[in-house]
Amino acid sequence: MMPASHEVTKLLKAWSDGDQSALDKLMPLVYAELHRLARQHMRREKPGHLLQTSALINEAYLRLVDASQVQWQNRAHFFGIAARLMRRILVDDARRRHSDKRGGRMIQVPLDEASSVPQEQAANLVALDDALKSLAAIDPRQSEIVELRFFGGMSIEETAEFLQVSPGTVMSDWTFARAWLKKAVTSDKNSF
Repeated sequence: MMPASHEVTKLLKAWSDGDQSALDKLMPLVYAELHRLARQHMRREKPGHLLQTSALINEAYLRLVDASQVQWQNRAHFFGIAARLMRRILVDDARRRHSDKRGGRMIQVPLDEASSVPQEQAANLVALDDALKSLAAIDPRQSEIVELRFFGGMSIEETAEFLQVSPGTVMSDWTFARAWLKKAVTSDKNSF
């Protein structure tokens, strides 16, 4: 059962104000949701991905703890940042794997096994990340909505709360952003 939003918000604000004991109380309350986010991210990866769900949670946790300068607004803000961090970790890993494919840190793989190397997934994630960056240059809010909804698993209402806009605005932007990204990623693949 998810703890009350106000309890998480209270602990986040205390942590922002420098109370380290608040972080100790917060993490057990939010761990299940962080695990759900990580599982959601990892479901999109091909089987055999080197980064496991628990490693993704641990890396995100370390980055969240390093983000102690953030003035946490509420539960939605915390999970929005967590989702963004997890996405960043996976994109960085995908970029590394994609560069490995292009010759960086070459690994010898027998030709009959080469087709099983999950490079296409890395390329897709990199293409999506590049398209999201392009969308952010045009409309930062739409890009953020995609991050929160797709990568963060947030509902329309949670996204609206996080961005402090109406649910109707989120729905409209979400619809447009998905269509724009689909076109951008598809045209990027056709350029190869």
